[in-house]
Amino acid sequence: MEQYKSLVIVGSQWGDEGKGKITDYFAQKASMVVRFSGGDNAGHIIVSEGVKHKVTIVPSGILNPKVVNVIANGAVVNLPRLVSELEILKKAGIDTKNLFLSNRAHVVLPYHIAIDELQEESRGVNKIGTTKRGIGPTYQDKVDRLGIRVCDLFDKNFKTKLKEIVEFKNKLITKVYDGKPLDFETIYKELMDNFEIIKGQVVETSTLIETAIKSKQYVLFEGAQGALLDIDHGTYPFVTSSNTSANNASLGSGINHNLITTSLGVVKAYCTRVGTGGFPTELNNKIGEGIRERGHEYGSNTGRPRRVGWLDIVALKYAIRTTGLDKIFITLLDVLSGEPVVKICTNYLLNGEKIFTIPPLNGDYQKCEPEFIEMQGWKEDITKVKNFSDLPTNAQNYLNKIKELCGINIVGFSVGPDRLQTILMESEF
Repeated sequence: MEQYKSLVIVGSQWGDEGKGKITDYFAQKASMVVRFSGGDNAGHIIVSEGVKHKVTIVPSGILNPKVVNVIANGAVVNLPRLVSELEILKKAGIDTKNLFLSNRAHVVLPYHIAIDELQEESRGVNKIGTTKRGIGPTYQDKVDRLGIRVCDLFDKNFKTKLKEIVEFKNKLITKVYDGKPLDFETIYKELMDNFEIIKGQVVETSTLIETAIKSKQYVLFEGAQGALLDIDHGTYPFVTSSNTSANNASLGSGINHNLITTSLGVVKAYCTRVGTGGFPTELNNKIGEGIRERGHEYGSNTGRPRRVGWLDIVALKYAIRTTGLDKIFITLLDVLSGEPVVKICTNYLLNGEKIFTIPPLNGDYQKCEPEFIEMQGWKEDITKVKNFSDLPTNAQNYLNKIKELCGINIVGFSVGPDRLQTILMESEF
């Protein structure tokens, strides 16, 4: 092992790969879990000992009382939602005193949510598919240098600053989008009431993280969404508003990139996508419907049915390259049980030409036709297997083919939602 032991876990497709479950699994040995991007639009469901726990902005290490959980500067935080989520966890008997919030994280406010909804509606048929949680407008304000950070709430002049911004945002809401103005006093009171609850857990998190790594503690960095939703390298414009790749772990947490040892990409055994945008391997048939039902492919935040398709190696290799992955972990392998044939997309055809990467224009991506290899499926129930050799031969062949096509090691796979249904093929990172 290298001098510093740290691991970044990110999604390698369009999100919903099971990052929360895998982070929770590796968090059992971790000292710290750091959330470095995104907001409460990134829901995770973690199943432990048969009990489901839903987290959105809280790091997935929260179920382990020995783990320090950090929401770092790269994330954006809706304080009422954070407080509400912590209260739900407390009622479930989970200790949340081990969570810390960066004083440099940006705050999601009601006008962000209102503008998000109004912007999305104004797009008409060109909707992005936003969750309308205000994440995009919050990142817009961050870039415009108009954002509110957690540290601002400690400032004695904060109320005046916020009032000026609300007045400006109300002009935008009413005059551009013909919406209803928001009440400043209501916004301010709700914000400060929730801040009062959480402010004792606000710290300079970059120092906290660096100290942990340099003292040779095991630190996990948890991404949100997936690599193909990255604002720079995703399938633009149908992406999220932040950098979702492993490369953002250092910027999003305020530490030297040399302190990060390994990056792990979580890969669903097939593909899903929420919202609009190119999806070459999409299955609009009974096979896709069957996979959706077996995999419970509905948004954990919105309940929206996810689009389903065969595993796409072109998209996966693109994600491996652009996000800097060292290894991958395959999830939901059990969902493919019962399929007589499983397919893997190896390349696209665009205007009659074979291509092996995602084109930058969505219009071109919509035209891409997938070319597949077909493999024999398996009928056996694999939800109780404990190691790779327990898998049916055809399931083993499927994993081996993914490894061969990607040229990257598979460190493990999962065969169900519970922590105990996670099989590690490499003993240590």
